Amino acid sequence: METNFYKGRLKRWNEDRGFGFIGSKNEKRDIFIHISALKGMSRRPVVGDIIQYQIRTEKDGKSRAVNASIEGVAEIEFRTRRKKPKNQNSVKKWFSKLLIISLLILIGVAFYNEFSKKNNYFETTEKLIMSMPLVQDNQVNYSCNGKVYCSEMTSCEEAKFYQNNCPRTKMDGDGDGIPCERQWCSW
Repeated sequence: METNFYKGRLKRWNEDRGFGFIGSKNEKRDIFIHISALKGMSRRPVVGDIIQYQIRTEKDGKSRAVNASIEGVAEIEFRTRRKKPKNQNSVKKWFSKLLIISLLILIGVAFYNEFSKKNNYFETTEKLIMSMPLVQDNQVNYSCNGKVYCSEMTSCEEAKFYQNNCPRTKMDGDGDGIPCERQWCSW
């Protein structure tokens, strides 16, 4: 390809097919020009335009115009479009969401396991209590049926039975081992 620029007038132009011929004083034959040689022009060429161009000789020996511009017509600045790398922000957002979901699942599993342990403890304790034989104290049968406070008792013997045999009772306020001292077991 020659590095010299030439000028010539556009003699013919086929708009439908996007090519034409430039008449030049320097060349014996008209120079072929394709629309792709006029990249960046603000309008398409018309017959009579003065074209600046370089010449490239093809393998078949024919010449064609390249790197052309239309004299007096503004060029459009092309911004080269870079191929954007994968959006790293979207990868980070995806990873963050995955991490948060994983943490929530782990926390949920931990709470479930803890809840299951507590539930299992209460179920096991309840089954154990229900399977306990009834103890007879002065011919009265008592069984653990959920009484917890002194106000629910009917005697000192019942309070002692509940304190000694049933879980979660709240009848020994001063911790001396004697239940319901103010109501039933005052000595």
